[in-house]
Amino acid sequence: MADTTQILGIFDHGAKAADGARAILDGGLGDVVAYSPVPDHAIDQALHVGVSPVRLFVLIGGVLGCATGFLFPIYTVLDWPLITGGMPLISIPPFVVIAFELMILFAALGGMASFLWLSGLPRVTGQPAPDDRFTNDMNGISVTCLPENADAVRTALERHGANEVKG
Repeated sequence: MADTTQILGIFDHGAKAADGARAILDGGLGDVVAYSPVPDHAIDQALHVGVSPVRLFVLIGGVLGCATGFLFPIYTVLDWPLITGGMPLISIPPFVVIAFELMILFAALGGMASFLWLSGLPRVTGQPAPDDRFTNDMNGISVTCLPENADAVRTALERHGANEVKG
């Protein structure tokens, strides 16, 4: 694989960072990672961030939990019947409580596990944000590009209002 260069643009406003990211991506100059102290929809749109698939995992977890909440008590009642006063063994109303609780449990666990998996956490070999200002009041665009595109990336970041360009 070819050597790459890491360039970091520091912006004082999210809209400027979004414009810089859009210019880099539209020009095909490199891969962009954005750093922001708060969620910024302009940056999300510039990076073409889609809808999170976590909701699908929550739905699947909820459906599996509900099914487990009905099937496990039914299996238990059929395997170890406790006949009380001629009542039917499989009575749905008491099982609804168990199904509801397991639905909530499995949905929450599915959502948490998918969030951790999709975000790549825990990052054992990760590194901190390249600049401490990104957690306070500045936005950053980190561009991984080929060395021959480095000057074009620096120019694009400066043209779109970067306060500082490193790398």
